[in-house]
Amino acid sequence: MEYSGIEGPTYWYGPEKEKDQDAWLWHFTEVEIDELTRATKQVIRNGIAPADLNVEDFPLPTLGTKLNQLQHNLILGHGFGLLRGFPVHQYSVEEAAILFYGLGTHLGHARSQNAQGHLLGHVRNTGLESTNPNVRIYQTKERQTFHTDSTDVVGLLCLQPAQEGGRSLLVSADTVYNEMLRQRPDLLQLLCQPIATDRRGEVPEGMEPFLRIPVFTHYQGRVTIFYQRQYIESAQRFAEAPRLTAQHVEALNLFDAICNDPSIHLTMMLEKGDMQFVYNHAMLHDRTAFVDWPEPDRRRHLLRLWLSVPNDRPLHPIFASRFGSVTVGDRGGIVVSGTKLHIPSTPSG
Repeated sequence: MEYSGIEGPTYWYGPEKEKDQDAWLWHFTEVEIDELTRATKQVIRNGIAPADLNVEDFPLPTLGTKLNQLQHNLILGHGFGLLRGFPVHQYSVEEAAILFYGLGTHLGHARSQNAQGHLLGHVRNTGLESTNPNVRIYQTKERQTFHTDSTDVVGLLCLQPAQEGGRSLLVSADTVYNEMLRQRPDLLQLLCQPIATDRRGEVPEGMEPFLRIPVFTHYQGRVTIFYQRQYIESAQRFAEAPRLTAQHVEALNLFDAICNDPSIHLTMMLEKGDMQFVYNHAMLHDRTAFVDWPEPDRRRHLLRLWLSVPNDRPLHPIFASRFGSVTVGDRGGIVVSGTKLHIPSTPSG
């Protein structure tokens, strides 16, 4: 197959996006904050379980229009957005969870983020280390490295930033693709073939403990990204996983070097109350290592949504092995034997 460069709005360089914040950084208005508050109180008053929420239960007549534009920007524009200025300190964690989940219904359908069936995740340092092959890196304070999640869109609400570090980094997969094509097309070709990625112990019934999905997948005129370097490496613990060759390692090293180049990626710090949304099929995201506050109630804490988005791009059937389905609007997430979908009330829930 002969590869050609990718053009379009998802092909961008970080320093350029840094200068164009008006395109992706939006500030909540008082009217929008009032709408969110009223909708949240209505859910509580009506006794609706958060996991049962749908868009009709959470009316946002003004903000909803902005969220429609955000959804368009995610899947057809530059691939990310940041909503700033929400006074999250005025809400309990339970109220913030309802509010964020309700807002998310205007963008897509929530998907399970782990084997426990969490439809709304608590991202906190649990004291674990990623050297344990059954630990996912968001449970640690380590740097995550650039990766994608197993869903169309990932959303984060920052309840409490870290004492130090924990910066958010984004990079365009199309830009990484074009850079690899320019520098080493032979190595790019390797990453367009299936490669083993560890499921980290979250194995659906009848499936292998690892995935076989390319880093770059060409399908119907688009290139979709799927990547987590640590999980590619830990998949080698399985004897039946295809072996990484020296050339594979060289290709992965070049991929990471491009992602980590400050002239390629965009960096930002999520402030308290910030809501960030990232399109996983065209973006990779990262979080730097951080130092937590010593007080338990001040430790870094984010709420996370995985969303399946209507009107999204088609995915190659190979993604069904991770997404469960490739049906637009009903795909993505992690479901294993015994998974029960729910919204945990606490980080350990």
